[in-house]
Amino acid sequence: MSCGEPHETDCSEILDHLYEFLDKEMPDSDCVKFEHHFEECSPCLEKYGLEQAVKKLVKRCCGQDDVPGDLRAKVMGRLDLIRTGQSVPEHDVTAAPSAPQES
Repeated sequence: MSCGEPHETDCSEILDHLYEFLDKEMPDSDCVKFEHHFEECSPCLEKYGLEQAVKKLVKRCCGQDDVPGDLRAKVMGRLDLIRTGQSVPEHDVTAAPSAPQES
């Protein structure tokens, strides 16, 4: 996604690190670059607003659930693979076995 206009910080860089910005996991100097970009790029601002809304919805609906300690690392690893264009093996997904359903 890009608005087609040149920016000091490229749209692809903004979108690649959007969750770090949303989660406040980047230095203040980088946050300033993002805020400046959003002021001049409406497509990226729209994507930011959408992702922010989804994050708030998930927190409201699932914020009380306990999450396994290694889940965040697995998710971040998957996102890194996707961002770099590598394939993500389906067999690597670990899910708890489902309980048999009663008839």
